[in-house]
Amino acid sequence: MTWFGEKAEFLFNSEWKQYILALLMVGVTALVCLPFINDQGYHIVSFILFFVVSVQATFLGVGPVFLAAAVSSLVWNFFFIPPSLTFHIDKAEDILMFGMFFIIAALNGILTTRVRKQEKLAHEKEQRTHNLFVLTKDLSGAGNVEEILGIAISEIQQNFHTESIFILQDGSNSLNTTGRLRKDIQLSRPDHQVAEWSFHQGRMAGSFTDSFPECNYTFFPLPGTRISPGVVALKLNKSFRDEQKKLWETYLVLISNALEREFLAEMAQKARFLAESDRLYKTLFNSISHEFRIPVATIMGASDTLINGEHSENITQALYGEIFSASLRLNRLIENLLNMARLESGRLSVRVDWYDIHDLINKVTGDLKDELKNHNLVIDLNDDLPLVRFDFGLMEQVLYNLLINAVQYAPPASEIVLATHYENGEVTFQLKDRGPGFPEEQLSNVFQKFYRLKGQNTGGLGLGLSIVKGFVEAHNGTISVRNRRNGGACFTLAIPSENADISNLTWETE
Repeated sequence: MTWFGEKAEFLFNSEWKQYILALLMVGVTALVCLPFINDQGYHIVSFILFFVVSVQATFLGVGPVFLAAAVSSLVWNFFFIPPSLTFHIDKAEDILMFGMFFIIAALNGILTTRVRKQEKLAHEKEQRTHNLFVLTKDLSGAGNVEEILGIAISEIQQNFHTESIFILQDGSNSLNTTGRLRKDIQLSRPDHQVAEWSFHQGRMAGSFTDSFPECNYTFFPLPGTRISPGVVALKLNKSFRDEQKKLWETYLVLISNALEREFLAEMAQKARFLAESDRLYKTLFNSISHEFRIPVATIMGASDTLINGEHSENITQALYGEIFSASLRLNRLIENLLNMARLESGRLSVRVDWYDIHDLINKVTGDLKDELKNHNLVIDLNDDLPLVRFDFGLMEQVLYNLLINAVQYAPPASEIVLATHYENGEVTFQLKDRGPGFPEEQLSNVFQKFYRLKGQNTGGLGLGLSIVKGFVEAHNGTISVRNRRNGGACFTLAIPSENADISNLTWETE
């Protein structure tokens, strides 16, 4: 655009309503000043008209003010300067005053309008600075990619009045087909191809650009110092003006930097997760290899001895016992792995029904009679315990793992106490032993997977107590552990249960 064209646009970019308003104000002022049509009053009229033009300059554009100055000077000449109702001026000083009136009124109006425009530009600049400050502050407080995108979409809508879709890469330098936050909007295949081109070329593309202008969106690549997070698509009605373009580029850099920061954090977290998964895999593999080898070797050795020789009845029975004990240990390891898999997958279903706690205790202690024969098991149960609601199979596993844990760590001939009582809608189990207990600083780790006391060779994968915690929580219950004063550990678990009124004793079919 030429210099003259820029000036013309500056002078005549006002709405037609402003021109009408300028003419009306001059006309009304002239009507009000009609009583001053005389040889002495026309000077006063010039000041009044000059004041009106100056007032117009405070809220009208340059074009309307320039028109008001020209019309005011002509009206003053035609109606008020003697001889009136003509454009003829007799006195030289009136001619000079007429010319000065037009020039001063026009200059005053134009300069006032320029000052107002500069004030408007300064206000817009201040507003842009404030918007950038708000965006920077909000982005710095965002904790993940979704929060950053939510802030970015909201700020873009508020300041640029357009919808935005952020299409981020999937970590392998390829764009997703949907927006990260706006998953309801899916790009068409041609639009997605343009987005891919913009992402890989690092150039804007789409509507209002030289590349693929027929596209429905305008795509802007998100710049990054190490990686490019993706592209943002805008639904524009017209291209950005110079000031808007500068503001948008700043927005783009700020949003891209925040996304890149979270992208790198996510990648680091994935790397840590993979490293931790690899470590857990190796730990589990080594533990399984070791723990399975012992009972398998026992079974194979005893079986080979039975197959390849004749033995007395006592030796044969002892070998059968070894095979059976090793089979039980192997079965226990497999059960723990399967139970942990159920907990991890979230497919654990709790089937509660009314049961007698005595039946549960008798079943578990009967299964562990050989393991418990070297310990003094004390069972503290009230004879009037009511029926309670729980999943019999899961609670059997809970007590089984707790008792096995106590047997493994408590010294032979020591006392193991299992107490149960029902109060205030909860059935509480408490298991106490005289084993080594746990280091105080590690009490919070007791129910974690693969946790085992250092220096203990009791076998197992370290899954038993974590399974206990999972099964108890599946009943909406709680479990805790503490060290006893004179040595040993005390596990306390509580399961909520309804009061066993006759009205509650309904048969569970599910």
